[in-house]
Amino acid sequence: MDQIYLFYSCIQPMNIYRVDLNLLAVFHAVLETRSVTAAAQRFGITQPAMSNALARLRELLGDPLFVHTAGGMQPTPYALQVAGPIADALAGFQQAVSQRSGFNPAQSDEVFRMHITDMGQINIVPSLLEQMQRIAPRLSLDVAPFSLEEIRSRLDDGRISFSLGHLPHLKGRHIHSEKLFEERYVILMRRSHPAGEALTAHTYWRLPHVVVTSVGGGHHVVEELLVNKGARIIGRLPNIMAIALTVARTDLIATIPRRVANELARTNSLKVCLLPIKLPPFEVRLFWHERTQHNPANVWMRRQLVDLFALGNENL
Repeated sequence: MDQIYLFYSCIQPMNIYRVDLNLLAVFHAVLETRSVTAAAQRFGITQPAMSNALARLRELLGDPLFVHTAGGMQPTPYALQVAGPIADALAGFQQAVSQRSGFNPAQSDEVFRMHITDMGQINIVPSLLEQMQRIAPRLSLDVAPFSLEEIRSRLDDGRISFSLGHLPHLKGRHIHSEKLFEERYVILMRRSHPAGEALTAHTYWRLPHVVVTSVGGGHHVVEELLVNKGARIIGRLPNIMAIALTVARTDLIATIPRRVANELARTNSLKVCLLPIKLPPFEVRLFWHERTQHNPANVWMRRQLVDLFALGNENL
């Protein structure tokens, strides 16, 4: 109950035993979905019933909490202030219940919400979903890319459970992480590229490049190096599949992580070549908030990810 008292310390004193604590879950559902309708669907109730619950919560806290915008229901500054304590309260309750009843992945219908960039989605999500379908068919993933600040915010208030990727600047007192694997950069180019396969550094700098600018990724080192060397960057694209299709139809080359390149080369007219310049390897890590450190469901998912993608797995 410590988390619940922490939440109520953010508002005027009141008798919490007279408060419907289901309203905490209402708040969290609207915060996650940014939609009263979607939150109602999650609860299995009607939209008017959810609107009524939100109205009660607004009256209780004396704040609008969420305002209608073109991008959905956006939280007020006060809502953002209490989001963390509310997420802690719900996570603490869920953890207490889970530890008593245990977590059965084969029977659970839990949704794991994660940040993964579009590059990470190519070489992480298919293998993870394949594993889940085999041993936990009722579980589901909700994956999207976010900026670094959004990742921190969503981990903090519980809107996502995990973040995966090369995120060297994602640090904080309440953020835990574990290394999944080490990665290196390679060149992706079309199979009939006139430069051949054994590229020299001189040829690499002279060829036209296309670079990925995915949200929430840590691969800006490639673009920075190309700019510093005066290389020609013909395209900056936010989507790795658009880069693959472009490379397959042009003489442009892309410098991207090896595992992603290998996946793209399997089903497209592409090939993977060694990088003729020195770029340091980098780590792909799994991140989570300390409030879920001992949550049985999250512990289970962390183990699945480590088992699938841990060091030295060359088949991915």
